[in-house]
Amino acid sequence: MQISTAWRRIARVFLPFVAGYYLSYLFRTINALIASHLSSDTGVGAADLGLLTSVYFLVFAAAQIPIGILLDRFGPRRVQSVLLLVAAAGAGLFAVSTGFLSLLIARAMIGLGVAAALTAGLKSIILWFPRERAALLNGYMIALGSLGAVTATAPVEHLLAWMGWRQLFEILAAATGATAILIYVVVPERGIAPSTASTNLSSVFRDRRFWRMAPLSATCVGSAWSLQGLWASPWLTDVEGLDRASLVRQLFMMSIALSGGAWLFGMTVHYVKRRGIGAETILAIVAVLFIAAELALILRAPLPSILPWSLVAIVGTATVVSFAVIADYFPPELAGRANGALNVLHFGWAFLAQYATGLILEQWSANDGHRPVQAYQVAFGLNVALQIAALVWFALPWRGSVASGMSSILFFKPADASFVGESVGLYENSVILLPADDNAEW
Repeated sequence: MQISTAWRRIARVFLPFVAGYYLSYLFRTINALIASHLSSDTGVGAADLGLLTSVYFLVFAAAQIPIGILLDRFGPRRVQSVLLLVAAAGAGLFAVSTGFLSLLIARAMIGLGVAAALTAGLKSIILWFPRERAALLNGYMIALGSLGAVTATAPVEHLLAWMGWRQLFEILAAATGATAILIYVVVPERGIAPSTASTNLSSVFRDRRFWRMAPLSATCVGSAWSLQGLWASPWLTDVEGLDRASLVRQLFMMSIALSGGAWLFGMTVHYVKRRGIGAETILAIVAVLFIAAELALILRAPLPSILPWSLVAIVGTATVVSFAVIADYFPPELAGRANGALNVLHFGWAFLAQYATGLILEQWSANDGHRPVQAYQVAFGLNVALQIAALVWFALPWRGSVASGMSSILFFKPADASFVGESVGLYENSVILLPADDNAEW
């Protein structure tokens, strides 16, 4: 691909979809900052607040498989532009809602409207850019899109100082509608070549490799979204005792770490795959670090809380790793369906974790508006137990391969040439790892 062509595709394909994903991330995490405003204005409690925030994930999850089929059939341009109009309508309804039910419906519309934001972007990368660059571009897309989480901290706090959250959602509704029009007008159409390979969704769900990695990815990524999207804020207030200014500052720092983490994951996956190492190894390392960070919080380890919380935030972008694994398992013709199937579990788990955490917290009475640390320890601890079970399930068939991969990454051993073009003894020799060509044109 010539340089001029590459830059045109970045401007006309990559950046418009980044804008859609940016709005998706902003909507996903903004409730953490406006939670106190919502509670005071509408009177919702912890459980209702958890449901109100997590219904975004529920609707998002339910829409993933239909959206994956639509993406594979109609392409990302049309699907994304239509759905963003739904999100714009939802944001407008949220701005004028006064009761819990209307807020819930509006939040569900937003979740549906941005449900294709990531998978449409990933599909566009597969359609328009070289395959060997997909993991790297996925990382850039998520890194730039996750700036929406950065916006949902200090910048939004400054806006709330001179406008209410309702006026803020009116602005978001207009911006979302404009992005929908931009994608429809600017992004070119590209036909999808037919394939003789099976493109039935059942081929994804019948794949044993998928069911080995999907629970681990879901319990880690979904929990990270749940924590940063809502429960980090009350933890930092109730357990750490942060005031409003300190809270916003820490949420801002976590969001910066999140954005940098996506870029780091994209670079790491690109690097290790060139060395003949599967992205599964990176996923296992991420899971171990995530569990360690959560345990540090639960056990009140003598560390600055920003350290484990930043790691929690970073894991929210480990979808870069998970989708790189999926790309090795399935052909491009199944990309929308396969990514959508995995996202069902990501967002489904985020819904369960976010809502269940609120239910557990309400089992303890609040003292002066604050719940005791034991409540959070129980809620977070249940998540960790399930993540450990998923990690064991994931690692059992290939624990030797994990150890070898970790050793190669940590000690920078040169890649064994025998890996190139060969099947690795992973999941019954069904994964073929092909390092990218060093001289591949961009």
